Amino acid sequence: MLLRSLRAAVSATASIAATSALWAGALAIMAAPSTARADEGMWTFDNFPIQTVNDKYGTRIDQAWLDRVRNAAVRIQGCSASFVSDEGLILTNWHCVVGCVQELSSPEQDYVKNGFLTANREEERRCPGQTAEVLVDIVDVTDRVLGAGAGLEGAAFNAARTAETNAIQTEACAADPKFNCQVISFYRGGRFALYKFRRYEDVRLVFAPENQAAFFGGDPDNFNFPRYALDAGFLRAYEDGRPVESPGFLRWNPNAPAEGDPVFVAGNPGSTSRLLTMSQLERLRDQQLPLTLIQNSELRGRLLEYSLTSDEAKRVSFDPVFGLENSFKAQYGQHQALLDPEFLGARRDAETELRARVTADPSLVQQIGDPWGDLERVQATARELYLPVRQLEQAAGGGSTLYQMARAIVRASKNTTMTEAQRARLVAAVGAETPIAVDMEEIRLRYWLSKTREYLTVDNPEVKAMLGRESPEALADRLISGTRMADAAFRAQAAAMTTEQLAAADPLLAFIIANDAAASAIGARWAAEVNAPTARAAEKVAQARFAVYGVNQYPDATFSLRLSYGRVEGWTYRGVTVPAFTYMGGLYERATGAEPFNAAQAFIDNESRVNKDTVYDFTSTNDIIGGNSGSPVINAAGEVIGAAFDGNIHSLGGAYGYDGALNRTVSVSTAAITEAFRNIYPSPHLLEELGVR
Repeated sequence: MLLRSLRAAVSATASIAATSALWAGALAIMAAPSTARADEGMWTFDNFPIQTVNDKYGTRIDQAWLDRVRNAAVRIQGCSASFVSDEGLILTNWHCVVGCVQELSSPEQDYVKNGFLTANREEERRCPGQTAEVLVDIVDVTDRVLGAGAGLEGAAFNAARTAETNAIQTEACAADPKFNCQVISFYRGGRFALYKFRRYEDVRLVFAPENQAAFFGGDPDNFNFPRYALDAGFLRAYEDGRPVESPGFLRWNPNAPAEGDPVFVAGNPGSTSRLLTMSQLERLRDQQLPLTLIQNSELRGRLLEYSLTSDEAKRVSFDPVFGLENSFKAQYGQHQALLDPEFLGARRDAETELRARVTADPSLVQQIGDPWGDLERVQATARELYLPVRQLEQAAGGGSTLYQMARAIVRASKNTTMTEAQRARLVAAVGAETPIAVDMEEIRLRYWLSKTREYLTVDNPEVKAMLGRESPEALADRLISGTRMADAAFRAQAAAMTTEQLAAADPLLAFIIANDAAASAIGARWAAEVNAPTARAAEKVAQARFAVYGVNQYPDATFSLRLSYGRVEGWTYRGVTVPAFTYMGGLYERATGAEPFNAAQAFIDNESRVNKDTVYDFTSTNDIIGGNSGSPVINAAGEVIGAAFDGNIHSLGGAYGYDGALNRTVSVSTAAITEAFRNIYPSPHLLEELGVR
């Protein structure tokens, strides 16, 4: 949560509605629209299939409804959220704020274990590094971005694209720091749009339940159903020391939905790969995912072992272990999907059909060539470069916060094009006060150094340069014990130093400086030899898809605002029907008293007061993926009725495709949150703000 991407603040001019019309008009000439299957799709707000939804569900969605939802949707660090009052109150998931909860905790006051409750605004506490962003405009910039790379290859192509992207963002609203703009690629390079966000940098924690209430059932229940989890958390956006005015908010409906009700999920799905070609999917299946699973499994084991050494170790490792277990399970499910012959066969058949239809159109062949063949050749290069680029560049530091901050400072010291606004954001990011678990920092760095030596071998020049005559364990101990990077004041000072000054100021900074040229070089090779030709070929595949299938398509997820539609519904698998709802009374029946099925203390203490017939969690057919955590679940009236926090086990292959019969979104109901505020964690001030009597 501490580190965040540095993006230039920019502004935009065209309205979303106008952009939508322009985009639709540009694509409509290519082919007649087709209809998406089932409730599939994470749709952009400027290309949402309004008529399809209204025809299917009898709703009355219109552009004004979409605008209200968009103005209420919030993007936070790594998750989604929504304004639910006109005073900046934000609903999201507990697991999206638990990092903040842990940062605010101490050995004397463990808010993760005991919950974080406030009686008034004065008790709300700032989350270090957290931001809240609301999408206010979309501008199509496809022609500018595509034109920038025309006739170029490799590093020149990347440089031209980067320069044009930065120029677009700077031209738009660089003068106003309250806005953040991002040029986003859609359809794997088929379209580019400038997304303008209203940004809030003072975000404070309002409420988080006990971890055992939010994550009851632990890893065994994760990605499964039935669930009995109060996975909800509340933040508040502030500006100039006061809660922001948020007239664009979702009204709170304290009643549970009914089976079959249409529901919508507005959020920021992180990443999907549904538009990848077969050669790209095969490399993921055979190389990238297996290596990721092996490494995450080992790191999880090391952290779990450390967590058993003391109560404090268990406290500080809770969130990292939680994140690793969640990621591991999701990646395992993705890998299993790519190992499924039927699933992959369907993907292969779809690609074969598209390529056949392209081949049948000589003018289209002349226009795009053979991008599938181009991507096959790129995969050979990617296989060769993946291990070194992963170990030296992409996964450098093994997730160590100190390493990540140090490298950001080092690279900023060498960046001659960094603006004053960008440097100010870096100083604010690295200078934020946040607890550092030094033991875990050393575990992560030791793990990364040992894995780098193992995978790249002892005789690799970069490994020899990093380790010298030291072992990974000794080097990690020396760097972490000797660094001053745990001191926020030092970090802020370091962000203003030259590279030479940094090398003399701190051993961790000196280590990164000494080895950064090799890391940057392999990163540059990957960008020029993999990313650039991939972007070129992917654009042509996108052109083929537009020409053959038309405008009625949704793009892959890119952690940008999307809207999915569906209905409240369970599912049937191998003759077993899973109902759409769980009830709060079911928690007490499921509780055994032993972790992870031990009920939270507040639930135990207030059992006699709880309405056990209250709908707790529910499932729906909405199409979501990681990053949608915290997304508001919205009814046809535009009211929030839940917060999405998970998918079922069948949804784990959702990165590569959607199965309408089995894929389900799992959400905590506003009915359960309301009941908790009444009788478990009494919060009359929040109920009043939510308009609940």
